[in-house]
Amino acid sequence: MSEAVVPKWFLRWLKFNAVGAGGVLVQLGLLEAWMHFSLGNYLLGTALAVEGALLHNFGWHCLYTWRDRPAPNRFAIATRAARFHLSNGAVSLIGNLLLMRFLVTLCGTPVLLANAIAIVVCSAINFLLGDRFVFSDTP
Repeated sequence: MSEAVVPKWFLRWLKFNAVGAGGVLVQLGLLEAWMHFSLGNYLLGTALAVEGALLHNFGWHCLYTWRDRPAPNRFAIATRAARFHLSNGAVSLIGNLLLMRFLVTLCGTPVLLANAIAIVVCSAINFLLGDRFVFSDTP
C-alpha cells in the first residue's frame, strides 16, 4: 500500500494559515492596544492593525509559505510587496472595515470578536490572491 500524497497546494494552504495565525495575533494585539489606550475610533485602529498584520504576513510568506518561489532581485520583492498590498491588503482592509462596521455597529458584536470573524472571512480569498497573483510562478 502506498502512502497518499498530500497535494502541494494543501501543504501551502497549511503554511499560509500558520503565517496567518501569527498575523491574527499581531492584528488583534495591535487593535487591543489601540482600544486599551483609547487612541481613537475602532475603525481607524482596525485599519492600522490590518497594516501591521500585512507587513508581518508578507515577510513570512516570502520566507516560508512561498519560499519555493523566490524573488530574483529587490525590484521583484518590491513589486510583490506592492501586489500583496493591492490585493491581500485591499481584501483585508475593505473586508475588515465593512464587516467590523456591520458586526459592531449593527449587530452589537464585541470589537475583538468581530475582528476575528472578519479575518476568517477574508482568508480564503487572500490565499488564492497570494498563490495566483502575488507569488505566482510566472511574472
